Amino acid sequence: MKEHHYKAKITWTGNIGEGTRSYQTYSRNHIISITHKPDILGSSDPVFLGDISRYNPEEMLVASLSACHMLWYLHLCSERHIVVVDYADHATGTMIESTDGGGRFKEVILNPIVMINNPKQIDLAISVHNDAHHKCFIANSCNFPVIIHPVCLVQGA
Repeated sequence: MKEHHYKAKITWTGNIGEGTRSYQTYSRNHIISITHKPDILGSSDPVFLGDISRYNPEEMLVASLSACHMLWYLHLCSERHIVVVDYADHATGTMIESTDGGGRFKEVILNPIVMINNPKQIDLAISVHNDAHHKCFIANSCNFPVIIHPVCLVQGA
């Protein structure tokens, strides 16, 4: 079995003078750094006093699931000679808070809209989403359902 290793550096930039003296006295802002890549400006969800203009971990989880599914889908379509000419996903995630302030994701729903060039391959193109889901590294690591509602369109139709 192959192992792959990933590194990320997270630097909190939110000490605005008093550190974490109280829940209201610090910013949730941070920088996500990965070697050879642009930094990502992060914070928490605004409901947890985060900066709405920065990415939060919950959004990044939903985006990671969507991107991983898409990359597997495109890979599998290329192997099956399905020509995908456009792909977009409007993914959503639902997180529930527990009474102690913690929480967990309840589900993530992927809504990929795929455009192919051959109308005879619509059923096959839709079925590939199931295979992509089972291959997705991120989805296989989650302890909540990842639901896929695919739509397949034909270019020029």
